[in-house]
Amino acid sequence: MASFGGLNTAAAGNVNPNKSLEVLPSPSDSVSSLSFSPKGNYLVATSWDNQVRCWEIMAGSSQPKASISHDHPVLCSTWKDDGTTVFSGGCDKTVKMWPLMSGGQPTTVAAHDAPVKEIAWIQQMNLLVTGSWDKTLRYWDTRQAQPVHTQQLPERCYALTVQYPLMVVGTADRQLQIFNLQNPQTVFKTITSPLKYQTRCLAAFPDQQGFLVGSIEGRVGVHHLDDAQQSKNFTFKCHREGNEIYSVNSMNFHPVHHTFATAGSDGAFNFWDKDSKQRLKAMARCPHPIPCSTFNHDGSIFAYAVCYDWSKGAENHNPATAKTYIYLHSPQESEVKAKPRLGTGSRK
Repeated sequence: MASFGGLNTAAAGNVNPNKSLEVLPSPSDSVSSLSFSPKGNYLVATSWDNQVRCWEIMAGSSQPKASISHDHPVLCSTWKDDGTTVFSGGCDKTVKMWPLMSGGQPTTVAAHDAPVKEIAWIQQMNLLVTGSWDKTLRYWDTRQAQPVHTQQLPERCYALTVQYPLMVVGTADRQLQIFNLQNPQTVFKTITSPLKYQTRCLAAFPDQQGFLVGSIEGRVGVHHLDDAQQSKNFTFKCHREGNEIYSVNSMNFHPVHHTFATAGSDGAFNFWDKDSKQRLKAMARCPHPIPCSTFNHDGSIFAYAVCYDWSKGAENHNPATAKTYIYLHSPQESEVKAKPRLGTGSRK
């Protein structure tokens, strides 16, 4: 097993040790998802306070733009590829479509029999895909009331990633279902996670040749789809300190350099290069977990939330005293660009 070394620990009590820009006003409860517009610097956050909020991010500042409400906590969000519309889903078992840029009102476009945990817009199919704790995956044409297709899952949906034509769904019991979206009604392959504990997050490789899987025990698996590439698969430890083990909550590939970030319940985020098996940068730890994170469309901004992540249950959450923060980090090229690989025989 590979390990990339220890973590950079922040001074106790410093909520913003990385001197990131804070997005204001903050949500009143924990943030469950962050998503940037694919066309501009508009950031959407979903929260356990039933709200979906949008800010316009400008040089050195953030400006609140609009918000909508759900009836229950919101768990996930995504944008339409043209940057006009936001989709959000959660514990009210529905997905709302919000024509944010035109100032329109949200409408319900999808429904499940249990909370909606994951959503993704598939541009090439002009469909929305939703994953739920009701053990189904559903594809939606947003102009129709009924799903185009309902796919049974072996267990509750915990994580989902799409990089067309690749889609990977992680469920309870460590099952990973891999789909070729050119044939979306058939499971391409089902495997058991290479990690020994519950799947927390997934991220498809930008080249669609594999995916990352993160678990609750501070470990990431790098998995290639091609049988001939199986020797390149490996797992590594991260978001650990001494005997303390923390969940890997979020993973995001950089849209330009194709390195990736992990964020965890230890309050840290790190940048990695899977091809050279290197950690490029370890950021200082925040005093609260990071439940979610995302890059903007060109990778010049990395957004992350610092707040309670429910990893210690409802009994350890006090909304009256718990603070929620959303921060923006501007990655330096040295933090996210892969370093030259030496000793590979490629240099002349």
